[in-house]
Amino acid sequence: MAHPRPAHCYRNVTGPAYTRRKYMGGIPGDKLVQFDVGNIKGDFPMEMILCVDEACQIRNTALDAARVSIVKCMEGAAGAAGFHLKVNTHAYHVLRENKQAQGAGADRVSDGMRLSFGKCIGTAARVKRNQVIFTLRFNKANIENAKDAMRKGSSKIPSTCTFKLTKGAEQ
Repeated sequence: MAHPRPAHCYRNVTGPAYTRRKYMGGIPGDKLVQFDVGNIKGDFPMEMILCVDEACQIRNTALDAARVSIVKCMEGAAGAAGFHLKVNTHAYHVLRENKQAQGAGADRVSDGMRLSFGKCIGTAARVKRNQVIFTLRFNKANIENAKDAMRKGSSKIPSTCTFKLTKGAEQ
């Protein structure tokens, strides 16, 4: 199912966070359900993080697309037991949308209700500047594959991202 509005409509952080799920109904389920992927108990000497460069909202579908992209790239290079990926952000903020009239003659009623509350359409993670989104641990032989995986994963995030080697660079 396609989203009714493009993702750039929800990228900017505006207003207070809307997270109290027990008071609302009709929230679509999370697409991202796996937060630890790969060899969880493995001892890996290298660690790389993916950070956002500016504050934004990341929809849960974008987080899941980035996770799948990183996992596919690393599984092809290192195998399922050759890495560990941890998702550090959670999509808690509930996104709302005021549905607009569409079709012939909709230009007369397209204003809708001013400042209306809207229906729940999905969830997003609110991230701050330089916040870590993903942590990838791997062996030294797969450093180029890890860089490529993080580059592919960062292209799914609605903000510019940087990835840094945080552990194992001194070796």
